[in-house]
Parts: sequence; structure tokens; C-alpha cells
Amino acid sequence: MTRFYKITYDVQVISSNQLILFAFVACGASVFLHALSLKGFPKLGLTDFPKRYGLKRKAIPYPTGILSVLLFLVLFAVIQPLFEHAWSGQHVGLIVSIALLALATFIDDRDQLSSKVRLQVQIICGLIIFATGTRIYSLTNPLESIMGIERLQLDTFVIPSPLLSDPSVVGALFTVLWLGLTINALNWFDGIPGQVSVLAVIGFMTIGFLSLSGRVDQPELALMSFVLAGVAAGGLLFDFPPSKVLMGDTGAMFFGLMLGVLTIYAGGKVATAFLVLGVPLIDFVIVIGRRIHKRTPIMSGGRENEHLHHRLLSKGWSEREVIVLTASLGSVFGIAALFLTTTQKFGAAVILFAIMLGLSLYSRSK
Repeated sequence: MTRFYKITYDVQVISSNQLILFAFVACGASVFLHALSLKGFPKLGLTDFPKRYGLKRKAIPYPTGILSVLLFLVLFAVIQPLFEHAWSGQHVGLIVSIALLALATFIDDRDQLSSKVRLQVQIICGLIIFATGTRIYSLTNPLESIMGIERLQLDTFVIPSPLLSDPSVVGALFTVLWLGLTINALNWFDGIPGQVSVLAVIGFMTIGFLSLSGRVDQPELALMSFVLAGVAAGGLLFDFPPSKVLMGDTGAMFFGLMLGVLTIYAGGKVATAFLVLGVPLIDFVIVIGRRIHKRTPIMSGGRENEHLHHRLLSKGWSEREVIVLTASLGSVFGIAALFLTTTQKFGAAVILFAIMLGLSLYSRSK
């Protein structure tokens, strides 16, 4: 569980009309900002580097992910009065982490940083989020019938601290690893423009509806989720193939961070997140396995025919066809996650893993 406060305003829980309004405002504002970027970014020298990669097309705005970050920060400040505990330690820690990650990734998009620096920034962001109170204290055990243990406790090996509320070593490690996984899995899956935006919209919508269900019942979390879905949807109109802009690592890592954080806010709904993001997460694991087998650096940049989307493109698939496949799997398993028990989600995850292995075998080079 995470200590996250429910939204109240004059003792009234935020209404569905307000949820819809903020989502559409977020989407409209995102569309407006991306439209401005088509002319504004080139004037500022913020375009990609097609010649660097042997491409013959014109340079396009890059990285427009910074627009998504800034827009969310503004909207987050606007909705703060709706929170019973506005600007709590959790909120401040989240804002600081978002800003730090955005600064590092924006610099990386313009002038490449080393993989070591990127990893260090991600670890610091994860620790800040954990230290300010966003933590998972336990996870539902999907193998309860076999192990006889209902929940897996993460609040063990506690270190007494005068500054923090008894931080758990296991909880800190899990938080950092989980956020690192969602950040990098989504970033590594940004090989096709529009793919991350599609997954982000599906992921945020799923968490939003889950938040409104009786199992979570956190309308404030639904508000954040639908706002982020609107932000991602607005950008999708511009980076869907043929793309007019590129979000870069700035956008991909921001959406990955927020998906990871929101699953913690939802009470550790890791299984749900895994089903929604199963395609990039499993692809991440498979790529890591290949790199370990080949003894190549794990955090090095992606290479041709390494990720599933690259391999499918080499088999003759179009970019849109790959995105449709990714979106279909994410939607089907994401919707299923809203109705399945933890044990059933584990079974669904096994099925998805088998599908991904099948696609990996199908897409391998001859």
C-alpha cells in the first residue's frame, strides 16, 4: 500500500464531470502545444538529427516530450487545491523527481549523456520518490495456493532514521528497481514514433478506470491518470506515423516514470501494470537476456534487429502494423486486468509471455 490521500473538495469527492473535463483540457492543451512546436521548435534549433542516422528526410521538432512534462506540471499545480493534503511530501518528491529526470533526458536528447549518468539519475529519482513516502509495503502473492502466503511483505529490514519514516531496505530496492524497469522498458520501446504514446494512453486509461473501481477507490489517482492520458493522446496525434515530431527520451522516460509511480499509488498494482505494459516489459527482459548471452553492455543503446519492433519491421511489417499489434495486446490484457484476480493475472502474464516468445521466434533473422 502507499500513503496517498483521496481528493475531497468541500467534503465532496471529485465528480466524473470534473475527471472528464480535466482529461479533455489536458488533451486540448497538448494538441495546442504540439501544434506550436511545429514552427517554434525549429526556430529554437530544437530538431532531430536525420543526417546523423543516414536519413534523407527533413529535421522535425525534437524532443517534444518536454512539452508533455511541462504541461503535466502545470496541470498538477492546478489540481492541487482538489487534494485534501495539497503539496504533501509525496507530491513534492514526485515533482522534484520529474524535474530531475526531465532535465537529464532533455540534455541527453540534445547532447548524449553516458549510460552511467542516466542510470544514476534514475536511481536518485527512485530514491527521492521512496524517501518522500511513495512506497509499496506489500504485494499480493499470485502463488498463494502453492506457497500458503497471502502477501509478500516489503517493509522488512527497516533502518531507523530521524529524517525518514523508518525506511525499509527491501521497499527501497523494489521501488527503485520497479521504476527503473518501467522507465527503461518504455524508453527502449520508442523505436517507432507513436508507439510509446499509444502504450501510455492505454496504460493511464487502465489505471484510471481501476482507480474508480471498488478495489482501489481513489478518485484522485483517476484524475492524475486521465490527465496524463489526455497529455499523451494529444502528442499521439503528432508522433503517429508518419510522425511530425519526436518525443525523445524526455517523453518516453517521463511516461514510464509516471506509469510506474501510479501503480504504486494504486496500492502496488504491479500485476495490472505488467499486463498493460507487458509487450515493452517482456521485450526489455528478452533484450537484456540477449545482451547478457552475447556479453555486451546491458545499458548500451539499442541496435538494429534487437527489439521486437525492429525485428518485425525487418520482416516487412509497416510501422502502423507494429503499433496496432502493440496496442491490441496492451488493450486486451489491460482490460482483462480490470476484472481478473491476482492469481488469474499471473496466468494471463504467462500467456502474454508465451505470445511474446512466439513473436520473438517468428521475427528472428534467418
